Amino acid sequence: MVFSSIAFLYFFLPVTLLVYIIVPRGMRNIVLLAASLFFYFYGEPVYTVLLVVSSISDYLHSLFIEANRGRRRAKIALISSVMINLGMLFFFKYADFVAENLNLIFGFAIPQLNLSLPIGISFFTFQTMSYTIDVYRGDVKAERNLVTMATYVSLFPQLVAGPIVRYKEISEALHNRSVKRDEVAHGLGRFTVGLAKKVLIANQLGELCAAFGRTSDVSVHYYWLYALAFSLQIYYDFSGYSDMAIGLGRIFGFNFPENFNYPFISKSITEFWRRWHISLGNWFKDYVYVPLGGNRSGKLKWIRNIAVVWLLTGIWHGAAWNFVVWGGLFGVLLGAEKVLGKHRLEKVPPVFRHIYVISISLISFVIFGSDGFTAMFARIGAMFGFGGHPVVSIESLYQMRSHFVLLAISIVGATPLPKSIYDRATRGQLGEKLLSVIEPVTLGALLVIVTSFLVDGSFNPFLYFRF
Repeated sequence: MVFSSIAFLYFFLPVTLLVYIIVPRGMRNIVLLAASLFFYFYGEPVYTVLLVVSSISDYLHSLFIEANRGRRRAKIALISSVMINLGMLFFFKYADFVAENLNLIFGFAIPQLNLSLPIGISFFTFQTMSYTIDVYRGDVKAERNLVTMATYVSLFPQLVAGPIVRYKEISEALHNRSVKRDEVAHGLGRFTVGLAKKVLIANQLGELCAAFGRTSDVSVHYYWLYALAFSLQIYYDFSGYSDMAIGLGRIFGFNFPENFNYPFISKSITEFWRRWHISLGNWFKDYVYVPLGGNRSGKLKWIRNIAVVWLLTGIWHGAAWNFVVWGGLFGVLLGAEKVLGKHRLEKVPPVFRHIYVISISLISFVIFGSDGFTAMFARIGAMFGFGGHPVVSIESLYQMRSHFVLLAISIVGATPLPKSIYDRATRGQLGEKLLSVIEPVTLGALLVIVTSFLVDGSFNPFLYFRF
């Protein structure tokens, strides 16, 4: 089940919310847990057992760690917990990739499992690992209630594509929260905006990318236009999901961390990654980069730390070499920016720094979306005039003209400008009165339009579900 479906919007969510509101407060975690397991079971019946195993495993490990804090056995329990989580992730996501490459390099004949990837496994394994690590560090107390622990692990609003929520960020809400009308209204508004970003923008950009894939009339302009459309599609798809997850969290009394902050306005790659997939970047910083020594352990070790973090970031996104290259590219650029220093970068005029970030991000998403090295190098080469293609083609000009409004809205919407206009328009008493009338009407209209697209369209899951 996905958020952008009729089944979720008009059956699952209303029923879950109604039951959640009418049951006693002490039973709300049970309702959320049951709803979350059903939500996952609806799309992944076999793999629902992984959520149960992960919840019970980390529940027991955390209790043992807390009971033996300061002893060697606590560290052994932590290692055991992490290995179980990473073992599940490796088995389902990376086993075939490793087997394929060992067969290719050494001539082995290791059979491949050809297992489907459990939806959201990269997200919920990182989430549960952060919990046991925090218990080991003494940052949080071990959860004594298994239902509460299982609710944290399987919470459906952010289960399959983040944000990666740490236990300490919502521990208080897990134990004590209430349904507030203004929070529900705010959450529904945020959810609707995210839904519109997914259905009205990301899906339409996806259609444009698919059209590019069906033509042989290619050019340099065509490849850059494809890179722009695909980059914006990923942004609206993933940030739209994050908006929906955060909105759903507010509806049920949780405050999830923000995951995007206008990354395309950045003036450095370092800034870009402080604004893009924020919860993942913070996870790697706190649980990998800093424990390795961060930037306080000498230049060589610092370079090693950067390399480890970004290779892992690339591999986290997928079991393919293009993701390794993608992570390696950002590792090199972030390291180079650190060596150059912020003061040197700031001497470059802002417009050129923006061009640098946009160019790198477009190229990086071409790497991200390529199926194999051949396609990756062919596309990037074509973007810079290699491959004998003309500068422009009839097809690329046609697609640009046909989708000009969509691309313009997408570009402007990826900046703070719409929010700035909204904030100015709603200042003062008059603005608040207008807002109280216009906002619900606008959100209602968006929901009607989105529903018409969903009824008339085909199934279109979120891109990050495969991670």
